[in-house]
Amino acid sequence: MSKIIRIGTRDSQLALWQAKAVQAQLEHLGHKTVLVPVKSTGDLVLDKPLYELGITGIFTKTLDIALLNEEIDIAVHSLKDVPTLLPKGIVQAAVLKRGNVNDTLVFKKNEEFLSAKDAVIATGSLRRRAQWLNRYPTHTVVGLRGNVNSRLQKLEDNDWNGAIFAAAGIGRLNLTPENSINLSWMIPAPAQGAVMVAALEADDDILSMCSEINHEETEICTTIEREFLNRLEGGCTAPIGALAFIKNEEVNFKGILLSKDGTRKIEVAKVAPLGKHEGIAEFCADYVIDKGGKTLIDQVKRSEQKTNIYSTKTLTDDQMTLFHNNVVAESNDAIKISLNRIPKSVVRNEIQNVVITSKNTVEALLTNFSAPELQFKNIYCVGRRTKRLIEKRIGKVKHMAANAKELAEYLVEYIEGTEVTYFCSDLRMDDLPNILHENNITVNEIEAYQTKYDAFQLKEPVEGVLFYSPSTVDSFLKKNKANAIAFCIGESTAKAARKRFDDVRVARIPTVESVIELVNEHYVS
Repeated sequence: MSKIIRIGTRDSQLALWQAKAVQAQLEHLGHKTVLVPVKSTGDLVLDKPLYELGITGIFTKTLDIALLNEEIDIAVHSLKDVPTLLPKGIVQAAVLKRGNVNDTLVFKKNEEFLSAKDAVIATGSLRRRAQWLNRYPTHTVVGLRGNVNSRLQKLEDNDWNGAIFAAAGIGRLNLTPENSINLSWMIPAPAQGAVMVAALEADDDILSMCSEINHEETEICTTIEREFLNRLEGGCTAPIGALAFIKNEEVNFKGILLSKDGTRKIEVAKVAPLGKHEGIAEFCADYVIDKGGKTLIDQVKRSEQKTNIYSTKTLTDDQMTLFHNNVVAESNDAIKISLNRIPKSVVRNEIQNVVITSKNTVEALLTNFSAPELQFKNIYCVGRRTKRLIEKRIGKVKHMAANAKELAEYLVEYIEGTEVTYFCSDLRMDDLPNILHENNITVNEIEAYQTKYDAFQLKEPVEGVLFYSPSTVDSFLKKNKANAIAFCIGESTAKAARKRFDDVRVARIPTVESVIELVNEHYVS
């Protein structure tokens, strides 16, 4: 087949190593390939929200989007980072032969601190933290984030005794220091050390080619580990380890569940003949649950740190999973929308120029009228999502701008005629009508919906607040102080926030997911 396989990968050093490993195996079999490094979600737009697709992986969602957009043919991941439930339409196409499954301790001087009462160990993994504290309860564990190089540098720069890494990661980059030991006693993350290839379920040609590089033994073992994780986790981020390996025609499995502080643990082990191993994950997960695992997981959920991020829009469960591990978010709707009754006379004749600045306006129009009744010659709007909804439900958009001010400036330059009909809220911004009036363009305002303030008063201060419109800013400030970082969906919202907040940050694209990504960048920087 002459098709060039487009291999999607994140652009980190380790991700590129993994992608090149897949590329080498495919090209060895005679397939043509090209690497396609994919940037963050700020560079990608999809017609459907991420939560509708079931995308939950903080490290995999960007490549999932690229796959679904058919911008790449396959995506390469560290399998341990891949959610146990894949997005609709995406399947595991192959898994390469596994590398070193162990966790590795990198230490500063020597290993004598292991027997000392006081020591400081760095890791960003909840699983590693819990297992370390279970074995060394008097030690202190500090957080550690970033790529492999930056984490090694942080270990060098700080007064820590050591830090824990995935052996496969530092090994693949030839960065394993001499001062390091494998922690054979520590049960690794499910699928640690394995590289996975994802593809579209409907792409039979690609799936066939990927099957040629699939390592069956690794597939069997990692599938058991991930099923164990899925059966236990239930949406909760808990300290869970799992490892399966095949020896002498037998599948050996061991798993562990711990409390966050490591004071409690439940372990399980099981051996089954190869070929009769299908029930291992279910058996072991049930064993852990029967031994108090459900209670332990419930305790993990309740022990979450206090809320540090508040969203002025109610977020879905899938959107909440997109936050960084250090984020504990709470969300409520700060505004409520009430759609108005619009008189039939408003749309009785064709309207030459219509301005729509929100999806709420579209919903109000379609609640009052059928699409054929909305005879608009030229439709001008604000925002990509508003545009998509208009073109899906009403008609073609002549021009879209990022915000109301930009749209007004465009209309002044290019409008056909000197009059517009502006369907808006009772709390609309003044920029657009003011600019048009100043340039002798008549604005006929039609109140399509009402915006009602319904802010939630926070019991304790938070570090950051997510805002999605100027109205959400105004509503929030009626009951709360401006003593947090304002993470804003767009410039119009940021403009309102800057009047009161000292630190205002704007998402790269106007989506909820992009605002969440903005928050995550703060917590990894």
